[in-house]
Parts: sequence; C-alpha cells; structure tokens
Amino acid sequence: MLGILLLALRLLVAGLAQAPTDTLRPLRPVVAPTDTLVRIVPCPGITHLPVGSILFAGNAVTKERILRAELDFHEGDTLTLADLPARLEANRRRLFNLQLFHAVVAQASCANGKLLIVFGVQERWYTFPVPILSLADRNLRSWLNRSDRWRRVDYGVHLTRTNFRGRNEQMLANLQLGFNRKYELFYEVPGVGRYRRLGFGVGASFYQSHALDYITLADRLVPYRADEGFPIQRFYVTGGLRFRHTVQFRTALDVSYHREQISDSVNYYNADYFLGRTQREFLDFTLTSTRNQRNTFAYPLTGKFSQATLTHRVFLDNTTPSLTTLRLNYARYLSLGHRFYYSLGLSAQGRLSRRLSYIDTRALGYDDLVRGYDEYVIDGRHYGLVQQGVSYQLFQPKVIQLNSIDNPKVNAIPLALYLNIFADAGYVIAPNPLPQNRLANQFLRAGGLGLHLVTFYDRVFTAEYTLNGLGQTGYFLRAEFPI
Repeated sequence: MLGILLLALRLLVAGLAQAPTDTLRPLRPVVAPTDTLVRIVPCPGITHLPVGSILFAGNAVTKERILRAELDFHEGDTLTLADLPARLEANRRRLFNLQLFHAVVAQASCANGKLLIVFGVQERWYTFPVPILSLADRNLRSWLNRSDRWRRVDYGVHLTRTNFRGRNEQMLANLQLGFNRKYELFYEVPGVGRYRRLGFGVGASFYQSHALDYITLADRLVPYRADEGFPIQRFYVTGGLRFRHTVQFRTALDVSYHREQISDSVNYYNADYFLGRTQREFLDFTLTSTRNQRNTFAYPLTGKFSQATLTHRVFLDNTTPSLTTLRLNYARYLSLGHRFYYSLGLSAQGRLSRRLSYIDTRALGYDDLVRGYDEYVIDGRHYGLVQQGVSYQLFQPKVIQLNSIDNPKVNAIPLALYLNIFADAGYVIAPNPLPQNRLANQFLRAGGLGLHLVTFYDRVFTAEYTLNGLGQTGYFLRAEFPI
C-alpha cells in the first residue's frame, strides 16, 4: 500500500513540476530519521532554497486548508536543505497525528530554483456507527463479581463522525438503553479561520441508571439497585473555546452546567453522597493545557506528553462549599535501541474544599489505576501515581491485506505486537477514611507482564498478568494503552 502511494507521489511530482528534465535531479538516498516515509530529491551544491509549491494528494474529503494549518512552513519560506529530511518528517507526523489518515508520505524535489513539496495521504473511513453492548461496571472483574451480572448490560448505538465537512470537526452521538441509559450529542471544532487558532466545542448529556454504587466498603463499591425508578439521574450541558497556540500546544476553556439527582433511599443509606441533599446543581469552570510531543498518539514509542487541568466548581445552593481540583499528567517515551522502548507516566490530583461529598472523593481505581488493583477503589482528597514499563517489539508493524475487500480504507489491517514488563506505584491521601477501607494512606505497588496488540484505527488491546502489593495475582484485559 505504501509503496503504491510513494510511486504515485513520484509520478505526481514529475507531472506537476513541469520543468525540464535537467532541473530534476535523479533520486538518491538522503540521510533522514529512521522509520520515516520521506523521500528527498537532492540539489547538489545548494544549501538553501525557497518553497515554491506545497501540494497534497489523496485528500478527497479533507480540506487542503486543514492540512496547511498543521505545517510549520509555507510557500515563500526558505528552508535549509541539510535540515529538510528531519523537517519534512516532523510535518509528516503532524499530519499523521491528526488521526485522519492510514498513512502519510512526503517528497521534496528541486524545480526551477525552488522546492516542490508534496504530501500524500490515504484517508480513513470517517463515519462509525458502533453497536453498544457493554458491561455496566468499571471493568470485567467488577462485573464478574456481581450476582446480577446479566442484568447489568447496556445496549444501543454509538455514532461518531470524524472529519465532518472535511474540516477535522467531530460529531458524537450516543443512544444507550438497558441498565444504564444515556442520550448524548457533542460537536467539536478544533479550529476555524485561516490559521485555525481558535475553535469551540458544545455538547449535552442525560444519564439515568437503575443502580448506583452509593458507598465504598472494604475498598470496594457497594451497589444499590432499584427495579423501579432510577437511583441516579444526571444532566449537563457544556460549551467552551479551544486555543491552538502551536500544533503541539493547545489550551481549552470550558464552562458546564450540571444537575444531579439521587433517590431518597440512596440519601438514607449514605447521607454524605450529596452532603445530605437529594439534588445538587453546580457550574464547572475548567482550564486545560496540553502539550503533546509524542511520535504517535495510539501507541507512542518516543516523545513526551504533559497536561494540566484546573477545575473550579461552584454550587448553586449557596451553602455547599466550592471545590477546586488540580490534575497533572506527564508521560515520557524513550527508544532504548534494539527494539526496546521505555515509558514513564506520572499522574497527580489534589482537591481543595472545606468539605467533600462522597461522590467527589474519587481517587485511584476510576480514571487512574495501579494495575493489579482492578477490583478495588481508593477514595480520598489527593493522590499520586507512577507507572513504568519496558516494551520489546516482538515484530515490526505489518499490514494484512484483505484482497476480497476493494475499499482501501478498510482492506488493510496493521498489526504490531509488544511484550511489556511494568511496575506501578500509587498513594492516596484520605484524612478520615472509613475503618473498613484500608488501602487509603497506604503505599500501593504492583508489577507484571503484558502483551500489547496495536491494530486497526489506533486500537490497542492489552493482556496483562499482575502481582500487587497484597500478594494477589490476576489476569486482566484492557482496550487502551495504559501510559
């Protein structure tokens, strides 16, 4: 597939340059970063050249201005030819990390004293109606521990339309029935205007469920279930701005209104769930700053990632104290050579408030997890998490071609497999935990061995065997890259 795309690029460059044959030098190898899809036609004796034309091939749906906004050079800029291979590779990866294409290749050539640069892309399938058939629990282990597990199933349809209107906009809709009911619609515009510096996002969600985990005992969630009625109902609307400082540095400012309601029975069994109330309303003001310098987003092997999120919550009853939450995430990825890779992930969260409701004390075991403690949750005000792993590439990325399918957007399945050894550690600070909950204010640690499968449309599947600090072992399946 990539060979055909490269050949098409060469023909395209030759046809569009419209220059005499002596102005286009024969293709010779040029030193460039490894594992790239960049080709350079060198210009002997020349050290700098202006960019004459930037062309794109294969973007039948994607608007050209969306791609141009990702580049760090434009027509008329003068580029140093010694740095050109690395410069093209960096821009090729920026286009690839839009997650709109199966493959992106780049080629540069000299024509009439200027550079002709061509980027070739192979677009993905952008509309995904995905049936929902999922478990109404945090993970498989929690679901298996439920006596009524077969009633705790959700079904419906999840519809995603990426690259809407060819402008990298995204629409997401959820229609979920069953144990947990969810009706959602979100629309995201990453940027508008020539330079796409400013964008926005809006959305709304309504959720109700026949069951609610109303308290944590023995570091496990305890469910309350009602065959009639809904112990929990949530509604929120959100809107915000997106600021694109550079391709790799973005900031988001969001404001959302929330209304949440629990049944009288939930309030009776745990009066701290909403601090003695059965309903609460609040506004969240959230500022998120993200710097993403990973080589790829699905399964990064090199680069780094950092994100800081500050949320201030104001309750509309004028009596519940406000809540400020700061969350920090950092990840570093290094190539150790000989197909070995190292990854480090750091996460921390702190909450400031005079008093917290039970639902606002969630710490480890929800979004962040010390692997091996999957069946537990640890509640508290603050927490820290360290995750490390060393991966060995068992085989390099390959493409399985499905010759019986004509559509190039779905007939090539990429596969890569990694063997991973990891170690996690975490700590939760909880000022006044219940006596039955023993994992708060304790050092949590775990290690294990895993297999990571990277495949179709950035999907990552992991199978892990872990040993935690309690001496417990277990096998766990996940559908995401853990760091």
